[in-house]
Amino acid sequence: MDAITSPYLIAIVLAWVVAQGLKYLFAVVRTRNVASFRQLYLSGNMPSAHSAGVVALATVVGLRDGFGSALFGIVFLFAAVVMYDAVMVRRSSGEQGIAIQELIKISKVKVVLPRAAKGHTPAEVLVGIVLGIIIGSVVFFATK
Repeated sequence: MDAITSPYLIAIVLAWVVAQGLKYLFAVVRTRNVASFRQLYLSGNMPSAHSAGVVALATVVGLRDGFGSALFGIVFLFAAVVMYDAVMVRRSSGEQGIAIQELIKISKVKVVLPRAAKGHTPAEVLVGIVLGIIIGSVVFFATK
């Protein structure tokens, strides 16, 4: 099995592309503007591409190598850390970044506004999990 046909890599890439594509579609519907191309690469918003990618990988590993395997245990831990980080760490730092931007605007200090990276809400992560399970399962059965 080479990298091009690896179901593990296919699941990750497909989950990421589908999740980012859905972010774009949701932004177009929300803003009624098809020029929301930034959603194709920015973090945050619905659904979580991070969650979709790691859960798609965990699903393929579990189905191919067994849910009791050491490899699944490692991937499960990796997925849990990524999703915890998305909700608890990146979301918090993003909210702090927005607060700092507001303080800079209010104080009228002449500095470049820092970028505030956006994390995820629990609902965005949950949708990413569901998407990851679906995509991981489809990839597993399509490459079996």
